[in-house]
Amino acid sequence: MTENPKNISPGFTGPHDIKLNEWISCAPFEKLLNMKIIEADNARATLTLPFYHDYAQGAGLMHGGVLISLADTAVVMAIKSILPPQTHFATISVNSKFLYPVKKGIVTARAEIKIEDERTIQGTAIVYNDDERQVLEFHSTFKIAKHRQIKNNS
Repeated sequence: MTENPKNISPGFTGPHDIKLNEWISCAPFEKLLNMKIIEADNARATLTLPFYHDYAQGAGLMHGGVLISLADTAVVMAIKSILPPQTHFATISVNSKFLYPVKKGIVTARAEIKIEDERTIQGTAIVYNDDERQVLEFHSTFKIAKHRQIKNNS
């Protein structure tokens, strides 16, 4: 028998039914990170995220995973700005380059996408600090599902 050290009920570990208020809106994880969608239109998007204490790694810098999450979500919103609602797509590859540490303030991700073929999308995002200095370069590939709808797999 597998031990459950946190005494978490199996029902809390998924699958979860997520209902977004709008097609272009933040999901629970993005809300947890306090992401804010500034704009998402015409294959581009801009999102922001504040640097809270909870997002720090051991040296007091913003955790790289938080920066990558912001960049990935910005690309997702750029994709959603051109796809019909309820189209299912997912990140299939990511490449990131950390350029400068974040110590404070609000970071901003600016993303744009390019359609490679009928099911493949290339995304790019640059994350900036309060001084407009580039802190992360992000490249990703997304694949649109064949049937373009999320199937109920519960």
